[in-house]
Amino acid sequence: MAEEEKKKVAAKKPAAKKAAPKKDAPKAETAKKAPAKKAAPKQAAAKKAPAKKTAAKKPSGKTVRVTQIGSPIGRKAYQRATLIGLGLNKMHRTRELEDTPSVRGMINKVSHLVKVEDAA
Repeated sequence: MAEEEKKKVAAKKPAAKKAAPKKDAPKAETAKKAPAKKAAPKQAAAKKAPAKKTAAKKPSGKTVRVTQIGSPIGRKAYQRATLIGLGLNKMHRTRELEDTPSVRGMINKVSHLVKVEDAA
């Protein structure tokens, strides 16, 4: 039994501490260095594929007239931000916006503060 107790005690001992890094050593030496990038030849730059052009969405022609009828005072911050996103920040201001799902979603968030009319 004495041998078993010695094994348990030996297992509980903490492992030897690793040597601490010198405080005088600069940090740049201890950190891993990133591999240096080679300059690309000028010919390779000329052969690059042209950048893709993003297709701009064409307006559908439908617009919506949005008028602010309620004040954002005392409202939550997201409602004030939504009004600013719609281009409204003062009472009785009107904007004509394109009728898209994103604009409709913004209008639904602040429907109690705006009046909506179909403009076209």
